[in-house]
Amino acid sequence: MMKTLLTIVAAAALPLCAAAQDAHSINPASITIVIHGGAGALAPGRYTAEEEAAFRAKLTQALDAGYAILEAGGSSLDAISAAIVLMEDAPMFNAGKGAVFTHEGKNELDASIMDGATRNAGAITGVTRVKNPIKLAREVMENSPHVMFAGEGADQFAKEHGLETVKRKYFYTDHRWRAYKEALAKEKNKDENKEESALPHDFKYGTVGALALDLDGNLAAGTSTGGMTLKRYGRVGDAPIIGAGTFADNNSCAVSSTGWGEYFMRLTIARDICAQVEYAGKNVTDAANDVIHNRLRNLGGDGGVIVLGPDGDYAMTFNSAGMFRGVKNASEEWVAIYGE
Repeated sequence: MMKTLLTIVAAAALPLCAAAQDAHSINPASITIVIHGGAGALAPGRYTAEEEAAFRAKLTQALDAGYAILEAGGSSLDAISAAIVLMEDAPMFNAGKGAVFTHEGKNELDASIMDGATRNAGAITGVTRVKNPIKLAREVMENSPHVMFAGEGADQFAKEHGLETVKRKYFYTDHRWRAYKEALAKEKNKDENKEESALPHDFKYGTVGALALDLDGNLAAGTSTGGMTLKRYGRVGDAPIIGAGTFADNNSCAVSSTGWGEYFMRLTIARDICAQVEYAGKNVTDAANDVIHNRLRNLGGDGGVIVLGPDGDYAMTFNSAGMFRGVKNASEEWVAIYGE
């Protein structure tokens, strides 16, 4: 009786896991979608109750859209694409419509996608006119012999393949413009006072991503971002880099990263997690914990990942204050923002 009671209590407490880790194991036959909306200085009190409700509603909508595709027998690639498009269209996230501004006051978008069944991948970086970068990344994967296109070339590829393009002002949002002006002012103040040039952590984060396991047992991963506020000189972060921001392989796991991109690239975060699963026999939770709480932290970086295994195990691991995240499968659906 006591054992049964403890099991019920533990299951009820799942959405309120420790700040740095959410994990669960499900039936291998179950379809699953896991999403994130970026990690960073997301301490309680940062957002109003209305803002929190809006974030949670959009995360739930993205989960439901992706899961509906899986439930109908659709592919993991279609599921993650649908979820990410919804978040790209939502101005509260740093992807698509809500992208941050570069040092020159422009919006430059990155995205990548990977098919766990074939290990095909597509990525784009520095695009300025494509409404949904994740769609372009998938187009590159499916209809190009290449893996990545950059800048004007990526925009041209999008035009030739009929993807929806918009005027640059489409990506503008008032709150991102205010953040840009604030960042410029802080940078000027540092220069005038000859202080060490470094951006506050709030300006380094913001990405959306999704992972899915479909009825055929195939994994897929996708990531999309507007990058870093005040980024310079065509800077590229980890989001469009296969193996750093995105990775998927049916033999190990699927990963989407969010955090300080320079560190995620140096550590090839996404591939490292899946390599530990494949070669060291670790479960996704242990592999993610090692990479995020040990390797990443020891190098001086922070952020988080979502991870999904071919058996349905998932992990949401971060060493920042919080991470927008959520999961839906046959037995549960929940979203979170802070380190609940």
